[in-house]
Amino acid sequence: MIDPPINFLFSDLVKFMSIGSDIRDKTRRVDQAYGQRGTIWSSDTIPYILSTSDALVIVLASISGGIFYHLFAGSPVPNLLPCCAVGLMAAFIYILRMSGVGYYDLPDSAKPGVEITEILVCWFSTGILLAFFAFLLKIGGDYSRGAFFAFYLVTPIGLLAVRKATKAKLASAVAKGGIRRRDAVLVGDQTEMAALAPRDRLALFGATDVKEFRLSGQVDPESRLADDEGVFEQIRAFVRRNNCREVLLVLPWNDTARIEFAREKVKNLPVSSRLLPDSHVRSLSNFVSSARQRVLAIEIQRAPLSAVERVVKRAMDILVAAPALAALLPIFVLTAIAIKLDSAGPVIFRQRRRGFNGKEFVMLKFRTMKVQEDGPVVVQATRQDPRVTSIGRFLRAASIDELPQLLNVLSGEMSLIGPRPHALAHDSYFEKILEDYAFRHHVKPGLTGWAQCNGSRGATPTVEDIAERVKLDLWYVNNWSLWLDVQILIKTFFEVARKRNAY
Repeated sequence: MIDPPINFLFSDLVKFMSIGSDIRDKTRRVDQAYGQRGTIWSSDTIPYILSTSDALVIVLASISGGIFYHLFAGSPVPNLLPCCAVGLMAAFIYILRMSGVGYYDLPDSAKPGVEITEILVCWFSTGILLAFFAFLLKIGGDYSRGAFFAFYLVTPIGLLAVRKATKAKLASAVAKGGIRRRDAVLVGDQTEMAALAPRDRLALFGATDVKEFRLSGQVDPESRLADDEGVFEQIRAFVRRNNCREVLLVLPWNDTARIEFAREKVKNLPVSSRLLPDSHVRSLSNFVSSARQRVLAIEIQRAPLSAVERVVKRAMDILVAAPALAALLPIFVLTAIAIKLDSAGPVIFRQRRRGFNGKEFVMLKFRTMKVQEDGPVVVQATRQDPRVTSIGRFLRAASIDELPQLLNVLSGEMSLIGPRPHALAHDSYFEKILEDYAFRHHVKPGLTGWAQCNGSRGATPTVEDIAERVKLDLWYVNNWSLWLDVQILIKTFFEVARKRNAY
C-alpha cells in the first residue's frame, strides 16, 4: 500500500530540518571511532553556529537601537515589532551575502585575523539595501530614522566582536584537537600525509583531524595497484556509510598515474573531490604565511546537488507525481486489463536498476514483452522485435509503459527528471567502455531526462549512441536548475507525441 503523498514530502522535510537538531548532538559527543574523549566539534556545525551568532547580533542591535534612541530622545518606546522585522531582514541579507563568499565555512572561519574590511563593506552595503527597500515599500513611517541610524552604527561593532570571540574559540578548539571534519576524507601518499603539519591541515581544510586513508607504500607497481584498490574499496564504503561530501587528495603532483587512478575511483561517489597542493608546491607558495589568502587546490570533481537543491527537487517530484498518479488511475486500470487479456504473465514488469550513488532499486513498468529479463544478459528491444506483445507495441509507442515509475518517484528511488536508468547488465558494460559513465549516478535517475528530450531515446545499439546519451546526461547533472526541470517536463510532452525512437 502506498502512503499518502504528503507523507513522502513530510518525511523528506523532516530529514532536511533535522540537520539543526543534530548540531547539539554533534558538537558535544565522544567520537568512539577515534578513541578520544572530550568535546568534539564537527566542521559541518560551524557554519550554523557562526551564522546564528551573527543573526542574533543583528536582531538584538536593531531592537537595542530602537530602545536606546527613543530613551535618549526622551520619547516613549514604540512598538518594537518593526525593529524585529528590520533586524531579521538585515540578518537575512547579510548572512546570505557572507555565505556566498565562504565566510562561515572552514577553513576561512578558523584562520586567525578578523576580516574587518569584508565585514564593514558587507554590513554598510546591507544598510544601503535596507534603506532602498524601505523607500520602495514606504515603511519609513513605522520605523524611526534615528533608530535605524543607531542600529546602522552599532551593529558592525557587535559583528566584529563576535567574529573575534569565535576566532579565539575556534583557535582553542584547534589547539586541543577538538575540530574534526566528519564530512570529508583525506586520501594520500604516505610521505605526503606525514608532511602535513597541524597548521598545514588547518589552512588546507579547516581542521586538524580528518579521517585518513593512506595509499600503499609498495615500490612494485603491481603490488601497489592491488593495495590501492583495496584502500579505495574501504573509502567507498566509509563515504557511503557516513554520507561524506568531499574527498581530499594529497598526492605528489608529478605522479600523474596515481592522480588519474584516484580520479577514476572517485567518479563512482557522489562527492566533490579536490587535489590539494603537495609538499613541494606548499614550500613554493608558502601559503601558511598568510591567514587570509585562499589556498590553491584543483577541483577534479564537482559536488552533486546541495541539501537545499535536493529538497527543492524532491518537493517538485511529489507535487507533480502525486496528482499525475491520481489523474492517470483510470489509464492504469484499463492498461492492466488490456495486458491481462493480451498475453499471459504479470501486469507489472520489475527490473533492477542503479540509482543515486549506485544503489540498486527495482524499477516498475507495464509489461510489454513476452520475456522478463533481469539477469547478466539483457537484450535491448529493436524495431519489430518479436518479443513485444500486440498491446505492448502501443504502450511503448505512447510511453504508457513507463507510467508505473511514478510510484518509484513517490518512493524516492527516482526523480521526475534525471538520467534514464539502465539494466544492471548494460550499466556494467557501459562503465567499462565510457570513462565518465559513473557520473550519471550523482543524481537520481529520472522518468524522463535531457537526453530523451534531445533525441537520445530508446535503444543504444552502438557505442556512439550511448556516448551521446551520456554526454547529454552529464550536461544535465552539471547544469541542473528547477527551471531546467520544468523545461524538460514541457518538452517531454512534445517528444512523446512525436514518438521518435519509441519501439
